[in-house]
Amino acid sequence: MATRLPAKDLNRARAFYSEKLGLEPVEERACGLRYVCGGSEFALFVSAGTQSGTHTQMGWEVEDIEATVRELRARGVEFEEYDLPGLKTVNGIAEIAGNYPSKGVGERGVWFRDSEGNLLGIGQPVRT
Repeated sequence: MATRLPAKDLNRARAFYSEKLGLEPVEERACGLRYVCGGSEFALFVSAGTQSGTHTQMGWEVEDIEATVRELRARGVEFEEYDLPGLKTVNGIAEIAGNYPSKGVGERGVWFRDSEGNLLGIGQPVRT
């Protein structure tokens, strides 16, 4: 299984994933790019559709969310800030109660948008 993310401008998206996230495609075709990252894969494809950007479309799990956020901010990634019932970020990072029991007791998360408006997330499980 692999995530598919739409892109209006594939060259712009490729530059974002390379410059901001340090990712390079492992395979290319005229209207798409395939990436392998962290034991999974995702693809960007040319689309004339409009991304809603209202929900997390893809996410990664990391061991150290603060270090990851620092590194990505240094590359120019801007993180979303939320102040909603049950979800408040502080310096971009939210503390989320509950998680899948095999993952831990909670999660710390951040969200950002790629160059195409896709909402991406990064999470770190809070272990017991």
